[in-house]
Amino acid sequence: MVCGLLDVLRFRGTLQSDPRNRGAPSVSGTIAIMKTDPKLVSTSKFLSLVLRHQPEVVGMSLDDEGWLDIDELIANSNKHGKPLTIEALHEVVATNDKKRFALSEDGLRIRASQGHSVSGVDLKLDEKTPPDSLYHGTIAPFIHSIQAHGLQKRSRNHVHLSADQTTAIKVGARRGKPVILCVAAGVMHQDGHLFYLSANGVWLVDAVPTGYLSFPKDLP
Repeated sequence: MVCGLLDVLRFRGTLQSDPRNRGAPSVSGTIAIMKTDPKLVSTSKFLSLVLRHQPEVVGMSLDDEGWLDIDELIANSNKHGKPLTIEALHEVVATNDKKRFALSEDGLRIRASQGHSVSGVDLKLDEKTPPDSLYHGTIAPFIHSIQAHGLQKRSRNHVHLSADQTTAIKVGARRGKPVILCVAAGVMHQDGHLFYLSANGVWLVDAVPTGYLSFPKDLP
């Protein structure tokens, strides 16, 4: 589905789609939240903090590609008052529904799949050709800024885009009632913008100018 055909982009309990797009995904009711062991949720949030934003909280620094040695991470975490075991780490990596973390081929290192705000991290992702349309989940208070300036990476290293509306809804819903924007990714790519695909399926781009965005027709 291309952005020009996406007439209804706002989520009001049910994701609606233009009747011309019978194959578009539909999500009814409240977004289901996976029930997870609170300890694993806490460990996942801690790993996100360390591997994406603040490795210094455990006295470490990410290497140029975002990796940390697992044995050192566990030792430093426990040293800094955050209990962490190899079993818990592996369980979080294996069960995280968004595949936020990746292990090196030898199993000795771990990194976040995307979402870094630490400067200088290069995940060495290959450039990819995106589909015609990608999606971005946000909330209404941010729309006026996006209309003026487009999507900007701000503190992160890339703008994050979703391959489908359902995922974008979940992303936007983290902050409130989601508003889904459609990105003319195919046209952007033809115009020279570079796209990358993270290990967990998130599309990454440096920025999305306003001209490539389709906004909801029923914004307040």
